[in-house]
Amino acid sequence: MMMKAFLIDDSGAMALDWLVLTAALLGLGLAISAVVSSGVDHLSAQAMTGVATQSVVLFK
Repeated sequence: MMMKAFLIDDSGAMALDWLVLTAALLGLGLAISAVVSSGVDHLSAQAMTGVATQSVVLFK
């Protein structure tokens, strides 16, 4: 009788759904950050080059 009650009980199904949903969102976030990071690296290199080539004039 206990085995039948165990097989019918579905109280843990909601926790499993949240686990799968959270794992999917984490994977999506990691994939997005991997795609965006290359563009950010390129943009920051351009900004660094632009700042490095500027000359500073000091007035006395």
